[in-house]
Amino acid sequence: MVATIRYEDIVKVPKALLHDHLDGGLRPATIVDLAAEVGHELPTTDPEALGRWFADAANSGSLERYLETFAHTVAVMQTPSALRRVARECALDLAADGVVYAEVRFAPEQHLEQDLSLDEVVEAVLAGFAEGTAQAVEAGLTIRVGTLLTAMRHAARSQEIAELAVRHRDAGVVGFDIAGAEAGFPPTRHLDAFEYLQRENFHFTIHAGEAFGLPSIWQAIQWCGADRLGHGVRIVDDIASDGSLGRLAAYVRDKRIPLELCPSSNVQTGAVASIADHPIGLLRDLRFRATVNTDNRLMSGTSMSREMSLLVETFGYGWKELQWFTINAMKSAFIPFDERLRIIDEVIKPAYAKLLA
Repeated sequence: MVATIRYEDIVKVPKALLHDHLDGGLRPATIVDLAAEVGHELPTTDPEALGRWFADAANSGSLERYLETFAHTVAVMQTPSALRRVARECALDLAADGVVYAEVRFAPEQHLEQDLSLDEVVEAVLAGFAEGTAQAVEAGLTIRVGTLLTAMRHAARSQEIAELAVRHRDAGVVGFDIAGAEAGFPPTRHLDAFEYLQRENFHFTIHAGEAFGLPSIWQAIQWCGADRLGHGVRIVDDIASDGSLGRLAAYVRDKRIPLELCPSSNVQTGAVASIADHPIGLLRDLRFRATVNTDNRLMSGTSMSREMSLLVETFGYGWKELQWFTINAMKSAFIPFDERLRIIDEVIKPAYAKLLA
């Protein structure tokens, strides 16, 4: 069966994406254009070479160095028109890759250098997603984009960003997140924001268990109440070699807490040594709520189709497994249950049924 799964066929099947950063998915040519407009100096102005530079710079094995590459993308995302363009192209690129549902996150506090307000930043991004979605439909493609607002864990604006997210909840913002370097910046520093979000019946995920281990996962779930774990790959540290689960791992599995796994990115940041060493195979076998994600498409030179293709090549997965990951992600989305069910029953399952027949 594996031999029949071609990359171009994977592109065509519907996919659901929960963990994708807006400032990590720009087109290299767009960065060149926007940098010229604002006078930002780039390592190179050749789009193809710039794409290679981002991938090479991100392949350091360090989360901190990986995050440094964002200085260039964030620098060119400081005006309403730039934010709108980046969001529009993001929606179009994901739709072209067969993604039918995507949650894309960004940190509004990083886009204030040109005196925009936080609300203006969010409004520009939401407008871009709406434009991209409409253009995708005109091209015969279907995508729904939900937006997550991210607070930077080393800063002190999480309460403000949480309130911003709730303020725009009926305009396309479906969730909240904290991101940035994990070590030294535990999620409990932002407990007020998480307690506020719970009182507002609002969804949130937390970057945890990537560069830092089990304590960050435990805090994200038991102290902060996260609905999902951003990465969460280090949960494997609580699984013995015989497959038996420690108490935290058992809790995560039994509560069906989704893991937003990002295979290529996890290799780049040193969370795992290689795709073959990635615990996604083990976590699937143990029936965790594992999902497949891109994280930063530019830095990882990847797409949802490429991530799934890597799993096919590495673990011998067929359409059945790819459907399992896709439905896991759709079940775990932050949109209303009836909307999730409609996409699963009317879009995802019929497409895979044809391939599995």
